[in-house]
Amino acid sequence: MKSKAEFVEFVESVEASQGYEKPLAFALGLRRKRGEKTLDVYFPHINWQANFGSAAVFWSVIESKEAVNGCHALSVDKLAEALSMFEPYVNDGGSHPNIDILKQLHDSLGSEDASAYSQKDAVVFFLHDGSKAVESAEEGYFKLQALSQRCVKPHGICMDGVFGALTNVAWTNFGPMLPEDVAAERLKAMFKEIPLQVSHVDKFPYVVDYTIPTGVRVTTAHRARLGAYLGEGTTIMPAGYVNFNAGTEGNVMVEGRISAGVFVGRDSDIGGGASIMGTLSGGNKDVLSIGEKCLLGANAGAGISLGFGSTIAAGLYVYAGMPVYMVNADNQPVDLDGNLVSDGENIVKAKQLSGKEKLLFIQDSRTGRVMCKPNPKTIELNPALHADN
Repeated sequence: MKSKAEFVEFVESVEASQGYEKPLAFALGLRRKRGEKTLDVYFPHINWQANFGSAAVFWSVIESKEAVNGCHALSVDKLAEALSMFEPYVNDGGSHPNIDILKQLHDSLGSEDASAYSQKDAVVFFLHDGSKAVESAEEGYFKLQALSQRCVKPHGICMDGVFGALTNVAWTNFGPMLPEDVAAERLKAMFKEIPLQVSHVDKFPYVVDYTIPTGVRVTTAHRARLGAYLGEGTTIMPAGYVNFNAGTEGNVMVEGRISAGVFVGRDSDIGGGASIMGTLSGGNKDVLSIGEKCLLGANAGAGISLGFGSTIAAGLYVYAGMPVYMVNADNQPVDLDGNLVSDGENIVKAKQLSGKEKLLFIQDSRTGRVMCKPNPKTIELNPALHADN
């Protein structure tokens, strides 16, 4: 194609063809494999409900016939074919991330070292239905990176099946390897006087090895798994941790653990050693959230959701079945509606308070009772710790 008008006409013809549907999202990626096992896939730029002209080009190149979630390999010849279709946009002064990635894949894969540990190829992944479970490692990596690139928030896309789809990998300074191959590869490296180092063995890499969201600080790389959604202004301190399909809305101080499935609202503080119950273990089926301007004190824990402006005092773990004594601002016993009642008639299970706003959970040092009362103030984060992240 020689002109942008021809390109537009071509895209319209593809979109009008039988079986074509605009995808929810798509991306070009570099896949690394060892034999039949996919080690990882890097998607530098995920197009989420955008750049449908590029989607039409890749759809035509792979000669797809149905709109289903799937990954398709692109040979160097296919990359060249796609690149030729974008000719009107090459060097036109605009921003075209898909073309840039396409060109880099084409130029680099054409001269790949055949003796390398992993086999590399270019792929394009199409996502048409985000509600379907993960069926392949390629789909797993696509969805994890969609989360970490802030294309979609936690629980906005189905992550069921991701553990079974991903390969357990030794993450090394030589790239991802199968754990059983590390010893032999380390010996090869020793002969070259280059140490092979393993950072961890897991199905998930670190966020910062695949994308660095704008406006965040991650003080130690292993404190955020790929698939974590880190909002603008988030700071993860050395003792903090954010799992996949979990994250933060905006300015959040993370010194404790944000478990899988948990989403924390802006201007909240997860104190040192604090923990929020996730959905991966322990039989918990409820998805928890922490509202805006909430505080979990040092070594505190949340087994219920917190609404806006709520606080759990340091050292207190509030679990769903915990008996809680309701009191008002004057420490008088009240029921859930704030009505005065006799002592003992103000006991509720913590789960009945899940998500309610402006609550303070504390433990009476004399009686050991866990008490809930109106929170007299909301926290204010130190702006110096989050400005210009």
